Amino acid sequence: MARRETPEINAGSMADIAFLLLIFFLVTTTMNVDSGISKKLSEKPPPDYKPPIIKEKNIFEVNINRNNELLVEGDRMQITDLKQSAIKFIDNGGGIGKPAEDGTPGKPCDYCEGERSPSSSDHPNKAIISVQSDRGTEYGTYIKVQNELLKAYTVLRNRLSKQRYGILYTELYKRYKDSRGSEKEEWKKKVDDIKTSFPQIISDAEPTSAN
Repeated sequence: MARRETPEINAGSMADIAFLLLIFFLVTTTMNVDSGISKKLSEKPPPDYKPPIIKEKNIFEVNINRNNELLVEGDRMQITDLKQSAIKFIDNGGGIGKPAEDGTPGKPCDYCEGERSPSSSDHPNKAIISVQSDRGTEYGTYIKVQNELLKAYTVLRNRLSKQRYGILYTELYKRYKDSRGSEKEEWKKKVDDIKTSFPQIISDAEPTSAN
């Protein structure tokens, strides 16, 4: 009796199909990209640089201890209350702003809607938010604090942009990014106007080390 050979399956075409599927998924699959907080490190000042004198009332101190507890101006605070507290400080408008580059004296903030308390910030362009964390602070807590502070600036910029240009700042910025040519320049002027009115001044102090 003749020996019958076991039939073999041609795997060549299957390998081709698998390769094509691999290429397909590589091309069409969307990869998650981690995003973070945009930070620009300050340049080292020249040796003869003299730092300006800053009034204590123009500094909004935010401290995060190693237990991830928030201390704002020396008082305990929940992270959920930080945004509103920062808005109140930035928007106070209790004095005059910085002199202009041409030497024109600073003026009171005529677009601020705060309490104009003499014990709080003079002007949005003088209002500094100082964030100091501990080396034991969880990174997630630090990010939450930064997000709340950025939200405060967004609220104020949206309000002013709505008043001056009829649209929110977030939409104003989007139109600037999407536009081209001379139209882009017009949107840029409006974006710069809002950013200058409410400049984002957040300072990160050197982390402390708990004993």
